[in-house]
Amino acid sequence: MKLMPVTLATIKDMLDNKVGEDIMVVAQAGRKKITKRHGRLHKTYPAVFVVDLDQDENSFERVSYSYTDILTKNITIDFGEETA
Repeated sequence: MKLMPVTLATIKDMLDNKVGEDIMVVAQAGRKKITKRHGRLHKTYPAVFVVDLDQDENSFERVSYSYTDILTKNITIDFGEETA
């Protein structure tokens, strides 16, 4: 049985290695509503990370999330694996 502890530090390290890559963030926006935002991981900071959003889909340029959002499963992130 292999358990990998997920901590804020491991989440930040994972995102540090993905800066500049395409990302999709799925966030809970209410009881039965979710929002999906596509963009590019712009920068990581000690407590938050910033995503430059796709301007075709969103009315604002950037959004930031905290690493705790991932830890508590308020958001999920997915990186585009099809880039060559």
